[in-house]
Amino acid sequence: MTIRLALLVILAVAGIAFAARLARVAVGSRPPSLALVAIGFVTNFFDTLGIGSFATTTTTFKMLRLVPDEHIPGTMIVGHSLPVVAQALIFIAVVQVEPTVLLSLITATILGGWLGAGIVTRLPRRPIQIGMGTALLAAAFFMTMSQLGLFPSGGTALGLAPGLLWLAIAVNFVLGALIMLGIGNYGPCLVLLSLLGMDPRAAFPIMMGAGALVAMAGGIRFMRAGRYDLRAAIGLTCGGIPAVLIAGLIVKSLPLDVLRWLVLCVVLYAAVMMLRSAMAPSEDSAPEKGAS
Repeated sequence: MTIRLALLVILAVAGIAFAARLARVAVGSRPPSLALVAIGFVTNFFDTLGIGSFATTTTTFKMLRLVPDEHIPGTMIVGHSLPVVAQALIFIAVVQVEPTVLLSLITATILGGWLGAGIVTRLPRRPIQIGMGTALLAAAFFMTMSQLGLFPSGGTALGLAPGLLWLAIAVNFVLGALIMLGIGNYGPCLVLLSLLGMDPRAAFPIMMGAGALVAMAGGIRFMRAGRYDLRAAIGLTCGGIPAVLIAGLIVKSLPLDVLRWLVLCVVLYAAVMMLRSAMAPSEDSAPEKGAS
């Protein structure tokens, strides 16, 4: 069995196991609202086309006050896991990349995410708000770089020399840990691999394969800790999976420049609001509304 086929099998089996666990937890709970399902559809549709889902989901939850700030990271990790599994299956099957690089970087990201989830599930509200505000600013930076054409163009390589591979492994370990705070790995990983001379297209199966497995690993820890909103997470999942299939298999590309600038402005606004909430002394004693 090749590494690529093994990863596809692992993703499929892990996805089925994660879906079964989420279904067991959801037994007896109220179904998600249409608004939550719509958020899952829109964020994952554009995530598949390259915009990303963490910044847009955080922004929506914060602006509409659907999920308490301290539960946003866990809700996104749990809710986006299965849609990202669908993305990973599509891109790993279609896009070529050296199997050793693919396996090494995905493994490093998973280990970092498992460590990061253990830390985030124990953090109080304010550090999470500061971390997520910073994450949104980082997302805005990478969006701006992309829009201005300032990302490195990359090379044509589908693999990395041993020294560069170890560097990429170390960086992806850190990125995996940061995913648990809502800092998406797509932008940083794409920049890193492009700087190292890889074909930017080869980054997509790495980013999405790693994102899927690290999200499921972290999602289990968030579910055990109860640090997530179940209805919102189910809404993201129910809306996200069909969105990925439509975007990845039917639409494939859209003229997104204007939309990306709009998303950038909204993300910056949400970053400011999140950091203001972190600085407000009354925030810890004034719980926000749950998902409705």
